[in-house]
Amino acid sequence: MKRIFVAALMCLLVGVSPAAAVGCLKGALVGGIIGHYAGHHGFLGAAAGCLYGRHQANEANRASRTVPPAEQSSRW
Repeated sequence: MKRIFVAALMCLLVGVSPAAAVGCLKGALVGGIIGHYAGHHGFLGAAAGCLYGRHQANEANRASRTVPPAEQSSRW
């Protein structure tokens, strides 16, 4: 469990800005716990969880952007 927190802390200290860490910390925590119980691979689970959490945050960010409707051309 200590390794999970150390890995998450290192992600923050290495130079990841707070905006870029959206989803990573949550994913790393969940992935680390699952990896630990699934065969004592907490670090690999934390890394995979971080990547997956970041991917989900990017998808949510793209979905939340609103695309302005295309201007309708007026035909005579």
